[in-house]
Order: sequence, then structure tokens, then C-alpha cells
Amino acid sequence: MASAGSDAGKRRAHPRQARYIGPVTLLQTAFVAGSALVAGIMNAIAGGGTLLSFPALLLVGLSPVTANATSTVALWPGQLSSAWAYRGHIQEERHRAIVLGVPAVLGGALGSALLLLLPESSFAAVVPWLILFACALLALQEPIKRAVTGHAKGNHPAVLWGIQFLISIYGGYFGAGIGILMLAAMGILIPSSMQHANALKILLALLTNGTACVLFTLSGKVNFQVAALMTVASLVGGWVGALLAKRLSPALMRGFAVVIGLVAAAKFLLS
Repeated sequence: MASAGSDAGKRRAHPRQARYIGPVTLLQTAFVAGSALVAGIMNAIAGGGTLLSFPALLLVGLSPVTANATSTVALWPGQLSSAWAYRGHIQEERHRAIVLGVPAVLGGALGSALLLLLPESSFAAVVPWLILFACALLALQEPIKRAVTGHAKGNHPAVLWGIQFLISIYGGYFGAGIGILMLAAMGILIPSSMQHANALKILLALLTNGTACVLFTLSGKVNFQVAALMTVASLVGGWVGALLAKRLSPALMRGFAVVIGLVAAAKFLLS
């Protein structure tokens, strides 16, 4: 019969599998709320808020899958408000919105199902590399934007449908950086303004993450105590970000998120 000491040793041997119940200290609560607040500001100014909320949840002890599911659910209401703000541009792109909404939902469902069905150890193994990939996308956001802005655009619905499906699979599985990937694809393949492309990006991210939210909720992987706290903080951050959009440097905000992401990736690689 295994002893209590050996059971404790086994638990210590697998720190990544720990299930975090909720913020148990004032410091953890403040850290989680602060990360969501800044994530909301970032999403309003430059994007990339997930690169703050997800690593923050990892750093306070959530398991990788629970952290990912909780972060997705917590930040989704902010995406809904952004889509409402862009409703005019979305209406003007309603045909593309309908066509591309299909792969956004299907890809989001497939990606989130893979996250839930595959062993958590598989996700934990790739987490640092996914974070590093998202950090690279965020750091290179402006060069990517400049590269696609001057590119000759054409109308390639079938190609864009397939690319959107692949991006949404990644979005349902992890999600950080999907907005940059979508803008890059649309900047090349859609003959519309960047404002219209941005409106489509917001809607498609809303659909992808919304599908993932449903599956994550049904799976029981979401820590709703933490998600509720982060939702309120991120909504406040989005409002503050809208007010500060002309004062804060997007490059500085992206740099801050990249640093947090690198710290979280290093924590996983060295543990």
C-alpha cells in the first residue's frame, strides 16, 4: 500500500498537472486581476492580451489546459464588445463574414476538441513553443502589417477559406496570435481596406473563441471563479484602453506582453 509520503512525492513530480482551485491569496488575486486588466487594455490598443492572461494563470498554478480554457472564456466578452463596435464594417463585409464564419466555427470546434481529447501532458509539452510562437508573432506584428499592406491583393475565396480553417484550429487549440495571422492572410487575399479586414478578424476570432468557450464550459475545464474575476477586469481594461489608445505606445504594450510570455515559456522549459 502506497504511503502518504510517496503520494506527496508523486504529486511533486508532476507540477504541470496540478489543478488550481482559485486565487487563495490576495497577491494571487491581484496578479490575476491585474493581468486581465492589462490584457483588456492591450486588446483595445494593439492586441495580444492572451499573452498576458494565459501565462499569468500558469504562473499562479493553473494546469495548462485549465489556464487556456479559463483565459479564453474570460476574454471572450471583450471580443464581443469589439465586434459590436465594428458592426458597421462587418455589415459591409457580410458576404465574406458568412463564408468565412463557417471555417471559423468548424476550426475552432476541432482545435478545442483536440485540446480536450489529447492528454494534458501533450499540451503541456508544446505550451512553451506555442508561447514562443505567439511572442514572435506579436513582436513582428508591425513588420508583418507593413509587408502585407503593399502586397497585390486578389480575391481567392477557396484559399482564404482553407487558411481560415487552419488558423481557427490553432485558435481553438491555443489562440494567442490568431488575429495577426488572420490580418496577414486577409491583407494578401482580400481586396478590401485594412479596417474591413480588421472587422472580419474580430468577428472570426469571436466565432472561433466562442465555439471553444462552449466546448470548454461543457468539459468542466473552466475555473469560473477566476474567469469571472478576469472578465470584469478585462472589460474595465478595454474601456480604459479605448480612452488611452492615443496616449500609450502599442510597441511598448507588445513588448511588455512578450516579456511576460518569455518568462512563462522559460518557466516551462526549465521545470
